[in-house]
Amino acid sequence: MDYTTIKSIQKKHKSSDFIELEKEFLANNYSPIPVAIDEGKGVFVWDAEGKQYFDFLSSYSAVNQGHCHPRLLKVMNEQSKKLTLTSRAFYNTELGKYAKYITDYFGYQKILPMNSGVEAVETAIKLTRKWGVVKKGIRNNRSQIIVCDQNFHGRTTTVVSFSSDNESKDNFGPFTPGFITTPYNDLPALERILKSNEDIAGFLVEPIQGEAGVRVPDDDYCSRANALCKKYNVLFIADEIQSGMGRTGGLLSTCGECHCNDHCNKNGRFYTRPDILILGKALSGGLYPVSAVLSDSKIMDVLEPGQHGSTYGGNPLACRIAVEALKVLKEEHLMVNARKLGKIFRQSIQEYISTSKIVRKVRGKGLLNAMVIDSEKRVSLAWDICIKLKDNGLLAKPTHGNIIRFAPPLVITKKQLHDAIEIIINTLREFET
Repeated sequence: MDYTTIKSIQKKHKSSDFIELEKEFLANNYSPIPVAIDEGKGVFVWDAEGKQYFDFLSSYSAVNQGHCHPRLLKVMNEQSKKLTLTSRAFYNTELGKYAKYITDYFGYQKILPMNSGVEAVETAIKLTRKWGVVKKGIRNNRSQIIVCDQNFHGRTTTVVSFSSDNESKDNFGPFTPGFITTPYNDLPALERILKSNEDIAGFLVEPIQGEAGVRVPDDDYCSRANALCKKYNVLFIADEIQSGMGRTGGLLSTCGECHCNDHCNKNGRFYTRPDILILGKALSGGLYPVSAVLSDSKIMDVLEPGQHGSTYGGNPLACRIAVEALKVLKEEHLMVNARKLGKIFRQSIQEYISTSKIVRKVRGKGLLNAMVIDSEKRVSLAWDICIKLKDNGLLAKPTHGNIIRFAPPLVITKKQLHDAIEIIINTLREFET
């Protein structure tokens, strides 16, 4: 397909043409819902033909602040005209301001800025292993990190080494050693490992497992796991890339059900305060790849110049966008909105489930929710429901085969939520017979 043909496709503006372009020229590593999105604003997106949809995936929670938020566009435009990249070979006038802002915001002493979520996870792994050697006294190359089954932390070689998802692992070995898997939400199993192995440096966990189907642990799981880590001198590492940044109704999903004007980092009032906090996705509001690893000096200072870095990590454009994205979360009260509307969503779907033959359960926290579909009736049922949802004006996608995740931008209004729920319920009814 030549350039002239591609330009003519752009004039035609047919979704099917753009879909065929991706199929022809992209690696076959995704299976998208067949819609070609052309524009987005707030909770809505429009396809190439101009049809409007509710976005109930939010780019896997990267667009918590809504599509193309005007405040984020403004700072992106301003900074992109001034300075975008210096690398860390030099200081710049934005990185220090960003570092102070985000560490104050989350209540930590140091940040290591990165770009993608999985880069931040890899950074946390390296930091934990070095801390294990330098501070805990584990022999070099012996540091172990505990992870949970059904985890999802990305798809680099090291991260898929401890994945439970065979699709991410098959034929990609050999894998990186040094990880021990424990059942999620099982504190006795975690303590057995901690007690029996002196080479454990850290425990890496998603406070809510998003890709696994929005698996929500017991309310006290993270706080008690954190206490066990303290007991055995192990770092508690929270991957809040998807579950944090207001998505679950608090600043982080490890926050308690607080009502302190959206923000509970002051004076260390975390429900669970991780030793290492990993952030990404909505840290940029969906405009630019930004991720971060936050910790205190006693941990972060084990790194020395040249031991870890990123050309784009901490670039001025990312810094400006991230600061504004954090301000939007607080000033527009998006955490409170997620908490209130999430309850309405689960209550409404639960009422429907009481008479449903195809929906087993709804679960979640804030505006990170999932429906479990009875796949015994039809293997492809969850996918087929998502295709029909698309036809009816709402975009969602299955995960783990029979689970449909619903995660709209946090700027959604109560009326918009009720309109979306109506679409979901009416669509489900089409499959009940």
